[in-house]
Amino acid sequence: MERPGGAMKRKHLLVLPAIALAALAVWRVRQHNAFSYAGTVEVTEVHLSSRLAAPLTALPFAEGDAVKAGDVVARLDAADLKLAAENAEKDFRRGRALHAKGSLSDEALDRLQFRRDDTAVRLAWSWVASPLTGTVVRRYREPGEWVTPGQKILTVADPAAPTVVVYVPAPVMARRAVGERVTVRCPDLDRSFDGRVVLIRNDAEFTPKNVQTRSERERLVFGIKVAIDNPGGLLKAGMSVDVEWAPRAVDPGR
Repeated sequence: MERPGGAMKRKHLLVLPAIALAALAVWRVRQHNAFSYAGTVEVTEVHLSSRLAAPLTALPFAEGDAVKAGDVVARLDAADLKLAAENAEKDFRRGRALHAKGSLSDEALDRLQFRRDDTAVRLAWSWVASPLTGTVVRRYREPGEWVTPGQKILTVADPAAPTVVVYVPAPVMARRAVGERVTVRCPDLDRSFDGRVVLIRNDAEFTPKNVQTRSERERLVFGIKVAIDNPGGLLKAGMSVDVEWAPRAVDPGR
């Protein structure tokens, strides 16, 4: 005959393993999250501007167009500089002939050469070339508009080599190494990318303000920069990603 309360004890024994399994699952999730740090995708961008005060005559690339390093992306009206360069070249040639006959001093010839070289350099400023291969992401001016030195004309970005900086506490930083492989997950794309640690900053800083919680912003952390493989250019600047390290060593806490 079964003693009173026996059924209840068996129920308790059945419940305990279930609780243990649930606790183990939570522990594993927490352990997994301990290796994950959030950041924002960044790409190399260059703002291209003029070194002359002149009207734009041509902007052959629109926003979204691909460009190669060395492509001329803007031309400026430089008719006056072209004329000056031609005259300077003629003056230098005449001066060189006179110098060969002894009718012109070395100093005078040097001045003519400097003027020729200076006008040639200024004439070359009448076109703007892209320093990198990438995509035109901003076009600030249109042909016919007057631009001044330093005024932005285009922005070119290189989406092929995105990076992300994540901020980790000192105990975690001490276990990381340049060259270490990581996984970069992008929730917006629901896929993962390969990454590699390229820089570990030596100076501690407070967590940047874009981190969500106040308690995390008040911690001293170290920045780790990760280069991301981006086949097809799927990752875009500003996307949120999570950098994850394989749990080969226990993360000492956050």
